[in-house]
Formats: sequence, structure tokens, C-alpha cells
Amino acid sequence: MEHIIDQRIASLRKVLKQKGFAAFIIPSTDPHLSEYVSPHWKFREWISGFNGSAGTIVVTLDQAGLWTDSRYFLQASEQLHGTCINLYREMLPETPSIMDFLRSNLRSSDILGIDGKMFSIKQVIEMRTALADIDLKIDTSLDPMKEIWEDQPPMPKAQAYIYDISYAGVSCIEKIALIRKEIKEKKAEGLFLSSLDEIAWCLNLRGNDVKCNPVIISYLLITQNETVYFISPEKLSTEVKFYLQKQNISICDYKDVSSYLSTINTGNILLNFDKTNYFIYSTINPECRIIDSQSPIALLKAIRNEIEISGIHHAMKRDGVALVKFLKWLENAVLSGQETEMSIDKRLHEFRAQQEKYIGESFDTIAGYKEHAAIVHYSATPKTDAKLLPKGFLLLDSGAQYLDGTTDITRTIALGELTEEEARNYTLVLKGHIDLAMAKFPTGTRGAQLDVLAHMPLWNHGMNYLHGTGHGVGHFLNVHEGPQSIRTNENPVTLQPGMVTSNEPGIYIEGSHGIRTENLLLVCKDKKGMFSEFLKFETITLCPICKKGIVKGLLTKEEINWFNEYHQKVYNILSDYLNDEEKVWLKEQTREL
Repeated sequence: MEHIIDQRIASLRKVLKQKGFAAFIIPSTDPHLSEYVSPHWKFREWISGFNGSAGTIVVTLDQAGLWTDSRYFLQASEQLHGTCINLYREMLPETPSIMDFLRSNLRSSDILGIDGKMFSIKQVIEMRTALADIDLKIDTSLDPMKEIWEDQPPMPKAQAYIYDISYAGVSCIEKIALIRKEIKEKKAEGLFLSSLDEIAWCLNLRGNDVKCNPVIISYLLITQNETVYFISPEKLSTEVKFYLQKQNISICDYKDVSSYLSTINTGNILLNFDKTNYFIYSTINPECRIIDSQSPIALLKAIRNEIEISGIHHAMKRDGVALVKFLKWLENAVLSGQETEMSIDKRLHEFRAQQEKYIGESFDTIAGYKEHAAIVHYSATPKTDAKLLPKGFLLLDSGAQYLDGTTDITRTIALGELTEEEARNYTLVLKGHIDLAMAKFPTGTRGAQLDVLAHMPLWNHGMNYLHGTGHGVGHFLNVHEGPQSIRTNENPVTLQPGMVTSNEPGIYIEGSHGIRTENLLLVCKDKKGMFSEFLKFETITLCPICKKGIVKGLLTKEEINWFNEYHQKVYNILSDYLNDEEKVWLKEQTREL
């Protein structure tokens, strides 16, 4: 494999030399700047062999590097081993940024190539600013995929389908009316959308174009007078065409979006410079005034309506039942010595598939045993598939797509004997999880202001994790959605009632173990407080948290009370859906500390 990767890099360099380019940048995304992409656009994975969801390749005529974050340090190191691609670990003080690397390795008047369809408007503007003083030209027209990726998978062809209002809660016509009101308030006449989750939410459509994410490859233009949907014709059934017609939505071919935009004359048009690719921006009629603005859909979508909130509670109940059945099975199965990381992944899928309204996983399951759990986004392969033994930790991060909600949960399970270090670290992660879950805060609070609650128990012991503590979760949509987040990085979006976010602190000890505990939280109103209304979190995930390994002396009385009350809630809600043997097992797992 290492030889093949080096050959692919050499093929790219040949194209660069022929066309007069000094370097080329390959991101992980698609023309919609998605986190998870269709195989058709997985050029970075094809050329490097690294299959993590985040990372950027830079290739010059004599060097190649991959920049990725802490979730993938170990995975990238293993997958790049033996290739000509160097690993650059982001956020570490010794790691140069991509721009600093280019400034050091390219000369004045060199040409840097990028595919403008794969970079946001903001990214291109920032690159040009960062490299302006060395007179480096950035050409956005290069697309070497077509020349060197001979077996590139085809564009997705799955058909779109209607997402019933009994799950969505609000009709497409009502949503577009709300969006038009927001457009008008921003003193604009139109809004162009690239983000697949926003388009699917707006139109109450879903699809199968991206694994685990029920979205449709498409664009959407909303003006005060019309709504135009850009989608490949073969993706529309007669039923969906009729549905769109009833919503007063015009249909255009996906491939015609640039020619259509070159002729529009809507006046002011809103684009999110973070979420719209540069190619789209460059094709819009110059007579239109383009305004950089976050799409109003991001916030409208993030705040769940009553139907959606009811739906996610029902989905969590079904997911909890499946997880309890699985965890009970796992406890005995490990003793056989025959189960592996990959086999339990299949078994978990089987338990979830038995549940009503189950559609599929919301992301590829992460099942990491012992040292594999230290690889934050580990993915077992036949080569790495570890056999589970009755000792140490298993980290299991998984989720499901149900028609009425999307789930995401991580449990770190003690399969047997633990070391003192493992038990202490497990308890510190649990402390941070509980402290965030118990938070009460005034309206106007941002996720970055609460993140310290999850980090502090680890910081007090000189430990840290570099991934975010909480991400938004879609409603039968993407498992990672904004605009809300809980992380150390500043995010101006405040937490508001109806938002769903994860709560997932962790710790990762290379070569030894990894620990993460994750539930989903619903932001709710609390009560009137000094100067403002106060908010709180409701933990909506329903699944016991492993008690083995908890060092009770490290927990406060309040933390123990939260833990016991949560477990009582889990038992009270799930026990009615279990057989007698499963009830007995769950009763023991949820017994008070």
C-alpha cells in the first residue's frame, strides 16, 4: 500500500509540473463542504491512505504532508507509515500551520493550486491574505482528480424521499415563509444554500447520498418570489416531483447551478462564506450584491420544535432498550473469548435493527479495546481487529438514525480487572461529564463558557483532551451539526432551549487505554434568576454508565446524587420494555453507588 500511495503522489506531481504549479492542497470535503462525504469526493483518502474524517494534504514538488487534529494523531501515524507523506499534528506548538509551511517552502511568484469547489469563500480569502506578502498566486481552477483518479466512484444516484410532517413538525411551506422573513430582516432578496443538512431540513426531504447521513446532493436558492432546487433529475421520483410542485418549488439540474447563478439578478443575496464553496461564489452574476451571512436555517434547525423533542425522546427510549440488551449480552459474550471489536459492532447493529423506526447507524461505530481506545476515532479492520478479554476497558462510541431522531452515545466498559490509573482516569472523566450535565446558566451563555466544567477534573491532575466536549446533533440528519457547540474554542452562538448537544469528555493514553463518556443533552428552561431567565440541561440518553472502576472517593456528594438519580431514571423508563431477565440485569447496573 505504501508503494501505491507514493505512486499516486508522484502522479499528482507530474500534473503539477506539466501545468506549472508549485503545490496543491487537498481537503477532506466535497463541493458542499461536508464533514462526511460521498466516495465520489474522497480524493484525500485515495491519495494518502488516511481515512479519518478530518485532514488536509499538501503536496509540493518535493514534499508531502497531512495536517490533522488530535482525534487522528495515532491513526494517521499508522496509516501514513512507510509513505512519503509526513504527519503534522495540529494545535501543537511545534507544528507549523499549512500557510506557514507554504511560506517556508514556496518562492515568490510560485503558483499554488486548489480546486475552488472544495474550499469555502472564507478559506480562499484567508489564504490569499496570508500569502499576499510573498506574491504567491493562488489558482482555484485545478482539479487533478479527473486526470489521475482513474477508478473514481460515480456521483451518488440514490433517490430523495419525503420526510413526513409527523416527524418534522413543521411543513416545508411554513419553513420557507420563516426563512423569507429572516432574509428580509437582513435586507436581502435571496439566500443561496450549499449545506446539505440545511437543504434537507428546509424541504422536509431526506436521502441516501452520504453514508450514515440522510442527505441529498443538491443546492437551493430561496428568493422572495421563488424557490429553486438544483438536483440531478434521476434522484426525483414522480411522488417527490409532485410534492415539490405543491410546495411551489422549481426544479433545475444540479449541473446547471453555475450557469443559473451567472444570470440571476435578485439584488442582495445572502451566502455563508464559511459554508459556500469559492467556485459558486465566483459564478454569481456580478450585478448581485453578495452578503456574507450565516444562514438563518442553522439556528431555526437547531432549536427543536415540540414534535421533534417528543421524537428524540422516543428514539432515545428505543436506543436505550437496544443498548441494554446488547450490554447484557456483551457481559457474558466476553467470557467466551471469541468476541472481537468487529464482531460486537455487528451484534450491536442487530440489536438496534430490531427497534421500530430504525434506519441505520448515524456514524461508523468506534469499538476500541485497550490501547485501540486511545485512537479517538479508531476504526477496526481485519488486520487490527482485537479479541476482547475479561480485563481492561472497551470504548464503544455508536449512534443510530431513527425516523424520529438521531442518537450518539459513548460508553467505556470495564470488561474485568483495571489498573489504578485506569480507574482514576475513568472517574475523572465521569466527574467532568456529570459537572457539565448538572450546569445551570443564564440565557445568553455560550458553550465555551461551560466547557471548563468538563475539563477541570482532568486539568486538576495535569491531563487534557483536545477534541470538543459537545457538538450539536441533527434530527434524523447529520450526527454533527451546528451552530451550537461546547468546546474551548470561542463560538458566539448561545445555548437556547430546544438545542441538543453532546457531553463527551475523555482521556487518551497512547499505548494503554482511552476513556470517553457521552450522553446527549437537551437545553431546557430552568427558572427565573437574578437579572435573567436561567437554563439547564436534561440528559436525554438512556443507558447505564459502567460502575466498575469508579473511585467513589473522587466524586462529590452532588455528583453521586446525580449519578444515582440518572440511573434511577434509566431503570424507570426502560424496564417496562425488557423481559424479566433483562430487568434484573438492569436493576443491578443501576443500583445506587
